[in-house]
Amino acid sequence: MTSHAADRPGTPVRRRGPAWAGRNYNLLTAAAVVTNLGSHGALIAAAFAVLESGGSARDVGLVAAARTLPLVLFLLVGGAVADRVPRHRVMVAANALNCVSQAVFAALVLTGQARLWQMMLLAALCGTGTAFFNPAAEGMLLSSVSGEHAHRAFAMFRMAMNGAGIGGAALGGAMIAAMGPGWVLAVDAAAFAVAGALRSFLDVSTVEGRAPGGGLLADLREGWVEFRSRPWLWSIVLQFSVVVAVVGAAESVYGPLVARDSLGGPAPWGYAMGAFGVGTIVGALLMMRWKPRRLLLVGTLCVFPLALPSAGLAVPLPAWALCVVMFVSGTAVEVFGVSWMTTMHQEIPEDKFSRVSAYDWFGSLSMLPLATALAGPAENAFGRAPALWGCAALVIVPTALVLLVPDVRRITRRPAKPVTAAAAPAAGPAVQAAPASAPTGPTGSA
Repeated sequence: MTSHAADRPGTPVRRRGPAWAGRNYNLLTAAAVVTNLGSHGALIAAAFAVLESGGSARDVGLVAAARTLPLVLFLLVGGAVADRVPRHRVMVAANALNCVSQAVFAALVLTGQARLWQMMLLAALCGTGTAFFNPAAEGMLLSSVSGEHAHRAFAMFRMAMNGAGIGGAALGGAMIAAMGPGWVLAVDAAAFAVAGALRSFLDVSTVEGRAPGGGLLADLREGWVEFRSRPWLWSIVLQFSVVVAVVGAAESVYGPLVARDSLGGPAPWGYAMGAFGVGTIVGALLMMRWKPRRLLLVGTLCVFPLALPSAGLAVPLPAWALCVVMFVSGTAVEVFGVSWMTTMHQEIPEDKFSRVSAYDWFGSLSMLPLATALAGPAENAFGRAPALWGCAALVIVPTALVLLVPDVRRITRRPAKPVTAAAAPAAGPAVQAAPASAPTGPTGSA
C-alpha cells in the first residue's frame, strides 16, 4: 500500500500560501478585508447622511466627534481587557456591537427618520466597539507572525486590508450617488457580522496565558511604565496626536464639503479615497521587498506627504490631481505603517502588546474628537482654505520635531532569532519572535 507524503517522517507537508501565514494570520487578514470593504464606504456615507438630512458642516463634525470621543475614552480599558481576556472574544463582541449600531443607523437613514442626536448616539456606540477592538486586534496580529517574516507579514496584511479599502471607498461613493447613504451603512453592518463570524474561529491555544495580575488599574500602570520608558514610542504618538487630528478633520469634514461644492458630488471624493488605497497597496508591495535598516527614521520621513491632501483640498485641485495627491500620501503612509508595526513587534514584549497598543491608539486619537468638532467653526472663522492650509502645516511641524529624538534616528532593524522546529506549532499561528527592547495606532484599524 502506498503511503502519503504527509505520513513519511521527514517529508515536508505542503502548505497553501507562505510558511509564515498561519491559520490565525489568514483569518485576521480575511476578516480585515471584509470590514474594510464596508467601513471605508460607511465613513463617507455617514457624512452624506448628515448633509442629506439638512445638516451643516458643524453637524458633520459633531457626528464624527461622537464616533471618536468614546473611542478615545475607552481605549485604555480596552487594551487592559485584551491582555487579560482572550483577544478573539473581545474582537467578536466589538464586531457585534458595531454590526447592531450600523444596522440601526442604516434603518433610520433609509426610512428618513434619522435625527442628529440619533446619528451621534449610534456613531458613539460604533466608536465604543472600535475602542475595545483595536488593541485586541493589534495584539492578536502582532502575536500571529514570526519575527523573521514580520515585516513581510505586516506588509501583506496591510496590502490586503487597504486593497479592500480601495473597493470600499470607490464603491461606497458610487452607491451613495446612485442609491443614497443608507444602503452603504447597511452593507457595513453586514460586513461586521461576517467579520465577527470569521474572528470567532481564531485559535488562542498556542498563546501563553497571563499570570493573575493586580487588577485593571495595575495593568494600566504596567502598560504606562512600558510606554513612557521608550522615547521613540511616546514622541511619535505625540506627533500623531496632532497629525491624526488634522488629517481626520480634513478627510471626514472638509473632504466631503469640497467634493460637494467643487468636485461635483460624493463620487469623486470616493475615487480620491480609493486612490489613497491604491497608494497603500504600492507602499505595501514596496515594503515586502525593502527592509530599511533605520526603521523609524525612514518611516517618519514618510509622514511629511500626509500634508499633501489638505493642501490639495485647500486649492482645490481638480478631481484627477487630488487622486494623484492621495495616491502619493497613501504610498508614504504605508511605508511608515509597516515600519512602525515592525518596530513594535521587535521592541515590545508579547504579553504587553495590547496595553502598549492601547496607549498608542489613545495618544494618537486623543485630539481627533476636538479637531472634528472644531472643523466647522474653524471654517466659519477663518474660511475653508486657510483652515486646510493650517491642517497641512500641523502635519509638517510635529513631524520635523520628532526627527530631533535620538532613538527615532538610531533604532535599527535587528536580525530575528531563528525559529526551531521544536518551537513551531503543528497548526495555528506562527510562533512570535522573542521580544527585545508604532502603527496600526497612528495608521488605521486592523
